[in-house]
Amino acid sequence: MAQLGMLLAVVGTLLNHEIVSFTWIVLGLGIGTVIGAAMAVWIPMTKLPERIALSHAFGGLATALVGFSEFYRHLQQNQPMVFLKRSTLNFEVFLGSLTFTGSLMAFGKLQGILRGEPIQFKGQKAFTLSLIALGIGLLIYSSVWNGDLVLFSSILAIAFGLGIFLVLPIGGGDMPVVICLLNAYAGLAASATGFAIENHVLVVTGALDGGSGLVLAFLMSKAMNRSFSNVLFGGVGASTSQSGVTTSEKSTHTPVKEGTLEDVSDILSMARSVIIVPGYGMAVSQAQYAVNELAKTLKANGASVKYAIHPVAGRMPGHMNVLLAEANIPYEDLFELEEINGEFTGTDVALVVGANDVVNPAARTRQSSPIYGMPILQAEKAKTVLFLKRGLNTGFSGVENELFYRENTIMVFGDAKKTLLGISSLLEGELNPSANQVRLSEPQ
Repeated sequence: MAQLGMLLAVVGTLLNHEIVSFTWIVLGLGIGTVIGAAMAVWIPMTKLPERIALSHAFGGLATALVGFSEFYRHLQQNQPMVFLKRSTLNFEVFLGSLTFTGSLMAFGKLQGILRGEPIQFKGQKAFTLSLIALGIGLLIYSSVWNGDLVLFSSILAIAFGLGIFLVLPIGGGDMPVVICLLNAYAGLAASATGFAIENHVLVVTGALDGGSGLVLAFLMSKAMNRSFSNVLFGGVGASTSQSGVTTSEKSTHTPVKEGTLEDVSDILSMARSVIIVPGYGMAVSQAQYAVNELAKTLKANGASVKYAIHPVAGRMPGHMNVLLAEANIPYEDLFELEEINGEFTGTDVALVVGANDVVNPAARTRQSSPIYGMPILQAEKAKTVLFLKRGLNTGFSGVENELFYRENTIMVFGDAKKTLLGISSLLEGELNPSANQVRLSEPQ
């Protein structure tokens, strides 16, 4: 529906009688089509958050350019602007520019170009707050007293800087909230564009986008049990001393129990109830199809299989739901945190596939941890926890996971997709001894 609406909007715009030349329009259309098609074809589903961050960046830049060109047109034609026109143009350029650089920083963190940990410097908060105050002050002055091109350009430059300095100090674990907030900024900037160019449809749709993005950002903060201001200025994971487990405490951990594919297959063959906890590691290895195959085998063996979905699993809201739906996993098998948490106690096996922070008991037991208070999936209460992971690295928040070292946890290291395919093959062989010799290697 959105694509159809955008197509109609573009066609309607191109039929406008005020257009005197299509040269630049066709050139922009061609370049945009090539970039959009390339992104659609080559960016995998696992990189959906990065793709959305780039879209926000382009959208923010587009609104900023529209506002700047409209302001410049009025100056060139020496046309006076009423207060509403000036203020909406200033607001549009301010938010659009901030969204552009902020989204680029978010993309850099998600892509690994920039460090996922907060990037801070001495006096950073005071500097950022001063920049915010200066930007808002200039915006008000320009709106009320009809600022000139230099003042308008200064607002543009300050907003570009703010986008950088607002996002860099935010830890990677809070990027889902930041993406929602940037979505709100882009929507509000688009709404301001509608006021500036007197387009009622753009006013309404931009407001809807901005309002929903802001509501979603607040809901995401609530899901992680973090205040909105703490997300924006807290800096989760700023230092190793905040990791939730100190170096001396790490040394007292007992070694993890590592299991083989045969061990896991034996445990799952006897399980009557299994709860699968998908995470970003599943997304990276594209293991959702392998998860579905294993679930089908377990169900055929008489086991109950459910999926526990944390609100911030993956890197943005709904990420896990989209990936599981892509593999045709029944929607009725998916349960949200509040629905499933009470069932872990009576569950034979909790199968954690590439998740980390969302099952970390430190969020409930260690007050010194930066994720303390965040609602988690209580997988540690299952009789056996099978943890599929590449290694013992921390999650996106930089906090070590205590669940690795629990007595009832068995770690299975390696690529999730290959591991799941191997387990499925062994399990099918156990349940059907007459089957052909199983292949443990990943099929091409």
